[in-house]
Amino acid sequence: MEAPPDNDVLWARSLHFTHRDGSPGLAGVSLGVREGEILAVAGPRGSGKTTLLRCLSGLVPAHRGEVWFNSAPVHTMGLIARERLRRDRFGWIDPSPALVPELNVWENAALPLMLRGTSRRRAKTAAMEWLERLDIGDSTRKRPHELRQAERQRVCIARALAPAPTVLFADEPTAPLHREDRTHALRTLTTAARSHGITVVLATHEAETAALADRTVSLLDGRRVNTVHLPPVTETEGRATCSLSV
Repeated sequence: MEAPPDNDVLWARSLHFTHRDGSPGLAGVSLGVREGEILAVAGPRGSGKTTLLRCLSGLVPAHRGEVWFNSAPVHTMGLIARERLRRDRFGWIDPSPALVPELNVWENAALPLMLRGTSRRRAKTAAMEWLERLDIGDSTRKRPHELRQAERQRVCIARALAPAPTVLFADEPTAPLHREDRTHALRTLTTAARSHGITVVLATHEAETAALADRTVSLLDGRRVNTVHLPPVTETEGRATCSLSV
Protein backbone atom coordinates (compact mmCIF):
# COMPACT_ATOMS: atom_id res chain seq x y z
CA MET A 1 0.00 0.00 0.00
CA GLU A 2 1.55 3.30 -1.12
CA ALA A 3 1.06 6.31 1.18
CA PRO A 4 -0.12 9.56 -0.43
CA PRO A 5 2.09 12.61 -1.05
CA ASP A 6 2.82 14.65 2.07
CA ASN A 7 1.37 17.86 0.62
CA ASP A 8 -2.06 16.35 -0.12
CA VAL A 9 -4.60 16.57 2.70
CA LEU A 10 -6.94 14.33 0.70
CA TRP A 11 -5.82 11.73 -1.81
CA ALA A 12 -7.64 9.05 -3.74
CA ARG A 13 -6.42 6.34 -6.11
CA SER A 14 -8.41 4.34 -8.65
CA LEU A 15 -11.83 4.69 -7.05
CA HIS A 16 -14.56 2.42 -8.40
CA PHE A 17 -18.19 2.48 -7.32
CA THR A 18 -21.28 0.78 -8.73
CA HIS A 19 -24.81 1.81 -7.78
CA ARG A 20 -27.33 -0.72 -6.50
CA ASP A 21 -29.08 -0.86 -9.86
CA GLY A 22 -25.79 -1.88 -11.49
CA SER A 23 -25.07 1.48 -13.12
CA PRO A 24 -21.48 2.73 -12.83
CA GLY A 25 -20.83 5.64 -10.45
CA LEU A 26 -17.03 5.88 -10.57
CA ALA A 27 -14.62 4.11 -12.89
CA GLY A 28 -11.03 4.49 -11.73
CA VAL A 29 -10.96 8.10 -10.49
CA SER A 30 -7.72 9.31 -8.89
CA LEU A 31 -6.97 12.77 -7.49
CA GLY A 32 -5.16 14.73 -4.80
CA VAL A 33 -6.29 17.84 -2.95
CA ARG A 34 -3.76 20.14 -1.33
CA GLU A 35 -4.24 21.72 2.09
CA GLY A 36 -6.24 24.94 1.84
CA GLU A 37 -7.09 24.34 -1.82
CA ILE A 38 -10.54 24.89 -3.32
CA LEU A 39 -11.05 22.09 -5.82
CA ALA A 40 -14.05 22.09 -8.15
CA VAL A 41 -15.34 18.71 -9.30
CA ALA A 42 -17.16 19.66 -12.49
CA GLY A 43 -19.37 17.79 -14.87
CA PRO A 44 -22.97 17.44 -16.02
CA ARG A 45 -25.62 15.85 -13.83
CA GLY A 46 -25.05 12.11 -13.55
CA SER A 47 -21.30 12.35 -14.14
CA GLY A 48 -20.35 10.96 -10.70
CA LYS A 49 -19.67 14.18 -8.77
CA THR A 50 -21.85 13.38 -5.76
CA THR A 51 -20.62 9.78 -5.66
CA LEU A 52 -17.02 10.98 -5.63
CA LEU A 53 -17.66 13.39 -2.74
CA ARG A 54 -19.46 10.69 -0.78
CA CYS A 55 -16.54 8.28 -1.23
CA LEU A 56 -13.90 10.90 -0.41
CA SER A 57 -15.72 11.90 2.78
CA GLY A 58 -16.18 8.32 3.96
CA LEU A 59 -19.96 8.63 3.77
CA VAL A 60 -19.94 5.49 1.61
CA PRO A 61 -16.95 3.23 0.99
CA ALA A 62 -15.72 2.86 -2.57
CA HIS A 63 -15.99 -0.69 -3.89
CA ARG A 64 -12.37 -0.56 -5.02
CA GLY A 65 -9.56 1.92 -4.56
CA GLU A 66 -8.01 3.98 -1.77
CA VAL A 67 -8.92 7.21 0.04
CA TRP A 68 -6.42 8.88 2.38
CA PHE A 69 -6.93 11.84 4.72
CA ASN A 70 -3.74 13.30 6.21
CA SER A 71 -2.00 9.95 5.59
CA ALA A 72 -4.79 8.01 7.37
CA PRO A 73 -6.42 5.30 5.21
CA VAL A 74 -10.13 6.14 5.15
CA HIS A 75 -10.83 3.10 2.95
CA THR A 76 -9.84 0.70 5.76
CA MET A 77 -11.72 2.48 8.55
CA GLY A 78 -14.78 0.93 10.14
CA LEU A 79 -18.15 2.63 10.26
CA ILE A 80 -17.67 4.25 13.68
CA ALA A 81 -14.23 5.61 12.78
CA ARG A 82 -15.58 7.12 9.57
CA GLU A 83 -18.49 8.71 11.44
CA ARG A 84 -16.06 10.23 13.95
CA LEU A 85 -13.91 11.57 11.12
CA ARG A 86 -16.89 13.24 9.48
CA ARG A 87 -18.03 14.70 12.80
CA ASP A 88 -14.64 16.05 13.89
CA ARG A 89 -12.79 16.94 10.70
CA PHE A 90 -15.21 17.22 7.78
CA GLY A 91 -18.10 19.48 6.86
CA TRP A 92 -20.83 18.78 4.32
CA ILE A 93 -23.32 20.91 2.38
CA ASP A 94 -26.11 19.18 0.45
CA PRO A 95 -27.87 20.64 -2.60
CA SER A 96 -31.16 20.64 -0.67
CA PRO A 97 -31.36 22.11 2.84
CA ALA A 98 -31.97 19.63 5.67
CA LEU A 99 -32.41 21.11 9.15
CA VAL A 100 -33.67 19.71 12.45
CA PRO A 101 -37.28 21.00 12.66
CA GLU A 102 -37.34 21.12 16.48
CA LEU A 103 -34.32 23.46 16.65
CA ASN A 104 -34.23 27.14 15.81
CA VAL A 105 -31.83 28.67 13.29
CA TRP A 106 -28.86 29.31 15.57
CA GLU A 107 -29.24 25.92 17.26
CA ASN A 108 -29.19 24.20 13.86
CA ALA A 109 -26.05 26.11 12.87
CA ALA A 110 -24.36 25.34 16.20
CA LEU A 111 -25.36 21.66 16.30
CA PRO A 112 -22.10 20.16 14.93
CA LEU A 113 -20.08 22.08 17.52
CA MET A 114 -22.30 20.99 20.39
CA LEU A 115 -22.08 17.38 19.20
CA ARG A 116 -18.29 17.73 19.51
CA GLY A 117 -18.68 18.80 23.13
CA THR A 118 -18.32 22.57 22.66
CA SER A 119 -20.21 24.59 25.25
CA ARG A 120 -23.58 25.97 24.19
CA ARG A 121 -22.34 29.54 24.62
CA ARG A 122 -19.22 29.11 22.48
CA ALA A 123 -21.13 27.13 19.87
CA LYS A 124 -23.75 29.87 19.63
CA THR A 125 -21.07 32.56 19.21
CA ALA A 126 -19.44 30.67 16.32
CA ALA A 127 -22.78 29.94 14.68
CA MET A 128 -23.96 33.55 14.98
CA GLU A 129 -20.79 34.81 13.27
CA TRP A 130 -21.54 32.81 10.12
CA LEU A 131 -25.27 33.46 10.20
CA GLU A 132 -24.51 37.20 10.20
CA ARG A 133 -22.05 36.83 7.31
CA LEU A 134 -24.69 35.00 5.32
CA ASP A 135 -27.36 37.64 6.03
CA ILE A 136 -29.59 35.33 8.05
CA GLY A 137 -28.67 36.69 11.48
CA ASP A 138 -32.05 38.40 11.97
CA SER A 139 -33.84 35.02 11.87
CA THR A 140 -31.89 33.16 14.54
CA ARG A 141 -34.95 32.41 16.70
CA LYS A 142 -37.09 31.11 13.84
CA ARG A 143 -37.76 27.44 13.18
CA PRO A 144 -36.91 25.92 9.79
CA HIS A 145 -40.56 25.83 8.69
CA GLU A 146 -40.70 29.63 9.02
CA LEU A 147 -37.89 30.13 6.49
CA ARG A 148 -37.84 30.18 2.72
CA GLN A 149 -35.85 27.43 1.03
CA ALA A 150 -33.03 29.84 0.15
CA GLU A 151 -32.81 30.94 3.79
CA ARG A 152 -32.69 27.34 5.00
CA GLN A 153 -29.80 26.66 2.64
CA ARG A 154 -27.86 29.63 4.04
CA VAL A 155 -28.33 28.15 7.52
CA CYS A 156 -26.89 24.86 6.21
CA ILE A 157 -23.86 26.69 4.83
CA ALA A 158 -23.35 28.44 8.19
CA ARG A 159 -23.69 25.07 9.96
CA ALA A 160 -20.93 23.61 7.78
CA LEU A 161 -18.56 26.56 8.32
CA ALA A 162 -19.08 27.16 12.05
CA PRO A 163 -16.92 24.22 13.25
CA ALA A 164 -14.03 25.29 10.93
CA PRO A 165 -13.66 21.83 9.35
CA THR A 166 -10.39 20.67 7.88
CA VAL A 167 -12.18 19.67 4.66
CA LEU A 168 -15.55 20.97 3.52
CA PHE A 169 -17.46 18.93 0.95
CA ALA A 170 -19.97 21.09 -0.91
CA ASP A 171 -22.33 19.26 -3.26
CA GLU A 172 -23.99 21.89 -5.47
CA PRO A 173 -24.22 24.09 -2.34
CA THR A 174 -26.08 27.00 -3.95
CA ALA A 175 -28.59 25.04 -6.04
CA PRO A 176 -31.69 26.32 -4.17
CA LEU A 177 -30.52 29.94 -3.97
CA HIS A 178 -31.53 32.98 -5.99
CA ARG A 179 -28.95 34.17 -8.50
CA GLU A 180 -27.91 37.11 -6.29
CA ASP A 181 -27.91 35.00 -3.11
CA ARG A 182 -25.86 32.36 -4.91
CA THR A 183 -23.08 34.83 -5.68
CA HIS A 184 -23.00 36.12 -2.11
CA ALA A 185 -22.99 32.64 -0.58
CA LEU A 186 -20.22 31.40 -2.86
CA ARG A 187 -18.12 34.46 -2.13
CA THR A 188 -18.61 33.93 1.61
CA LEU A 189 -17.76 30.25 1.27
CA THR A 190 -14.57 30.76 -0.75
CA THR A 191 -13.40 33.73 1.34
CA ALA A 192 -13.95 31.76 4.56
CA ALA A 193 -12.07 28.78 3.18
CA ARG A 194 -9.05 30.86 2.23
CA SER A 195 -8.98 32.93 5.43
CA HIS A 196 -9.38 29.88 7.69
CA GLY A 197 -7.27 27.45 5.65
CA ILE A 198 -10.22 25.16 4.95
CA THR A 199 -9.83 22.70 2.09
CA VAL A 200 -12.95 22.66 -0.10
CA VAL A 201 -14.12 20.01 -2.56
CA LEU A 202 -16.93 21.64 -4.51
CA ALA A 203 -19.19 19.72 -6.90
CA THR A 204 -20.83 21.83 -9.58
CA HIS A 205 -22.30 21.66 -13.06
CA GLU A 206 -21.95 25.44 -13.60
CA ALA A 207 -18.95 27.05 -15.26
CA GLU A 208 -19.15 30.27 -13.25
CA THR A 209 -19.09 28.35 -9.96
CA ALA A 210 -16.14 26.18 -11.05
CA ALA A 211 -14.28 29.38 -12.00
CA LEU A 212 -14.12 30.39 -8.31
CA ALA A 213 -11.98 27.35 -7.47
CA ASP A 214 -8.19 27.14 -7.53
CA ARG A 215 -8.33 24.07 -9.77
CA THR A 216 -10.95 21.98 -11.55
CA VAL A 217 -11.25 18.23 -12.03
CA SER A 218 -13.76 17.25 -14.71
CA LEU A 219 -15.86 14.08 -14.67
CA LEU A 220 -17.91 12.44 -17.36
CA ASP A 221 -19.67 9.09 -16.92
CA GLY A 222 -17.69 8.43 -13.74
CA ARG A 223 -14.28 9.02 -15.32
CA ARG A 224 -11.83 11.91 -15.23
CA VAL A 225 -11.60 13.75 -18.52
CA ASN A 226 -9.45 16.63 -19.67
CA THR A 227 -12.28 19.12 -20.01
CA VAL A 228 -16.05 19.36 -19.84
CA HIS A 229 -17.92 22.32 -21.26
CA LEU A 230 -20.26 23.47 -18.48
CA PRO A 231 -23.20 25.69 -19.34
CA PRO A 232 -23.44 29.11 -17.68
CA VAL A 233 -26.59 29.90 -15.74
CA THR A 234 -28.98 31.68 -18.07
CA GLU A 235 -31.32 34.46 -17.02
CA THR A 236 -34.26 32.09 -17.57
CA GLU A 237 -32.73 29.53 -15.19
CA GLY A 238 -32.03 32.26 -12.69
CA ARG A 239 -35.66 33.41 -12.74
CA ALA A 240 -36.84 29.80 -12.42
CA THR A 241 -34.62 29.29 -9.40
CA CYS A 242 -36.01 32.45 -7.82
CA SER A 243 -39.59 31.31 -8.28
CA LEU A 244 -38.83 27.95 -6.71
CA SER A 245 -37.03 29.51 -3.75
CA VAL A 246 -39.75 31.92 -2.69
